[in-house]
Parts: sequence; structure tokens; C-alpha cells
Amino acid sequence: MVNQNLHIEEPKPTLSMHPKKFAMWLFIVSIVMLFAALTSAYIVKQADGNWLSFDLPGIFAINTVVIAISSLTMHLAYLAAKKDALGKVKLMLLITVVLGLLFLAGQYISWSELVKNNVYFVSNYASGSFIYVFTGLHGLHLVSGIIFLLITFRSSLLSEIHSKKLVQIEMCMTYWHFLGGLWLYLYLFLLFNL
Repeated sequence: MVNQNLHIEEPKPTLSMHPKKFAMWLFIVSIVMLFAALTSAYIVKQADGNWLSFDLPGIFAINTVVIAISSLTMHLAYLAAKKDALGKVKLMLLITVVLGLLFLAGQYISWSELVKNNVYFVSNYASGSFIYVFTGLHGLHLVSGIIFLLITFRSSLLSEIHSKKLVQIEMCMTYWHFLGGLWLYLYLFLLFNL
């Protein structure tokens, strides 16, 4: 005789993530920790005194708009991939790359503005050094984002990105949005703490 009250327990669903996405998130967390440590050091050093106050380069505001627009074009590329609008994917990725390069050019211009205002990387005032470190490290990570964009663009040219194969463009979008958010954080932090 079979017991009809026998209850078979269903396995509970587990949280799963693509291994490449998991690695990317670990990388993002490490960047967050780096910049959290740097902004904390900035606040501690500022409290010590001997702090040079100066205006941020005007190009920082322009760069903020540029990176916000690039985040939008990156998102449009992703949405186009979900709809298999492959021509639009390529166009939006290319525009995002160009905007990323414009941002980097703006950072170079900002360093030139700082030098014109006698704010140097190495000086008696730590405030100038922090500006160069913040923008330099962000720029370095932005270069890695542009490389990722170019790899994703190449994949789009080879028709390797479409509605059934979105992992690469999702990762690229997440990292690019993160870089835009990081810049916004740094810009606002410097704007209110210089």
C-alpha cells in the first residue's frame, strides 16, 4: 500500500549569476572600496589643515554631461540588442566610445586648467594631489571601460550580440553605468568638499 500523504520537498531555487558577471561585480566592489578609502583619506587630510582651496576646472561640469549622455547611449545599445536592432546596437556602441574618448580628452584639459591655476600633483598642498589621483584613477578605469566597449562593438560587428546572447552587452552596460555613477560621485564630492 502506497502512502498518499507522502510529500516530496521541491528543491529551493538558488541565486545564480553568470561567472563573468560575478567576477565583474567583484571588480566593481574593489573599485568602490578604493575610492571610499581615497575619499576618507581626503576628508582626514583636509581636517589636518594646510589645505589649498581652488575652483574646480569648468570642464568637470561638461564632462559630467558627456558621461551622462554616454550612459544613455550605452543603455540604448542594450535595449536595441534586446530587440535585435543590430544596426542601432553598433551605432549606439560607437557613439558611446566616442563620448568616452571625449570625456578622457576633457580630463586632460582639466589637468591643463589645474596647472594654469598653479595646482600641481606634487606640491605643499594635498588638495591638488587628491584631484589628480581621483581623476587619474577614474580615467584609468574609464580606459578599461572603453576597451570593453570596443570589444563589445567588435562582437556586435560579428553578430555575436543579439536578443538571445546578451551577457556581454549587459556586463558592458553595467560597468559603463558604474563608471558614470562613480564620476558623478567624485564630482559632487569635490564640489562640496574642496
